[in-house]
Amino acid sequence: MTNRSHPDRCPGVLRPWIAGDGAIVRLRLVGGVLQTSALRDLVGIAADYADGTILLTKRTNLQLRGIDHSDGCVPAVLVDAIAESGLLPSPSHELVRNIMVSPLTGRVAGRADLRETARTLDHLLCAEPDFAALAGRFLFVLDDGRGDVSSRSLDLGLMAVDAETAQLRAGSHHWGPLVPLDEAPGALLSYAAAFLASRGDGETALWHVDELPEGGAELLGIHHARDLRTQVSALPPPYGIIAQDDGRSAEHLAVPDGLLTPELAAEILGRAGSEVIVTPWRSIVIPDLESAP
Repeated sequence: MTNRSHPDRCPGVLRPWIAGDGAIVRLRLVGGVLQTSALRDLVGIAADYADGTILLTKRTNLQLRGIDHSDGCVPAVLVDAIAESGLLPSPSHELVRNIMVSPLTGRVAGRADLRETARTLDHLLCAEPDFAALAGRFLFVLDDGRGDVSSRSLDLGLMAVDAETAQLRAGSHHWGPLVPLDEAPGALLSYAAAFLASRGDGETALWHVDELPEGGAELLGIHHARDLRTQVSALPPPYGIIAQDDGRSAEHLAVPDGLLTPELAAEILGRAGSEVIVTPWRSIVIPDLESAP
């Protein structure tokens, strides 16, 4: 069991990290989904208040840095601009909206479409005040059965075994019961509530399920064997055009060093539809293209 000596300090908009070149804020995207309208706003925000670039993180989130600050706070006008863009939907829960999903789910292969599962999980997470106490590094990982994100260290998650069923996970090593996908968000959050009750209090409270005795096995109650259908893995998709299941296409774009420059952002915005997807590999997918560019 890990012994903590301070609360986690993972940054957000309302709790920035102060670096040598200014404040850093992190914007959390559920499943990496970023509305193009929000991206357009964020390009302007980065130019006006940060260093002009947008950093993609390995947790499919975004960061701005080089921001002026006072007494550990960024300017209120910056917070207002981010909120107006739609990238701060729950100020009370902004630090805990860490939900990683197979980036191509519902569009290319995979056993199940997890987009609605992720949205429901986010909605229920933000609706319960107690969950705001989770650490900013607490991570939910939802794999649609292809195995592209299942190897990530996680706190809670699932892996689809067919179009309507998933096996739940607690910590990086324990597997839970098989449940219908529409019941999975509630089940995962019941484990999150049990974690909060078990992690301790104050500055020594644990951050991760893996830090509990036996890596969080107690959250599951009883032992569940790992379903053989979860024994799969997949590499990141290749860069370039990818055929979607609906006949349209997606394009997987490299973002060198995960740093989205104004020039690359403008190229993406010129071609994207209503949304783009930030991947765990610090790249971007432009989905739902009607024809190859």
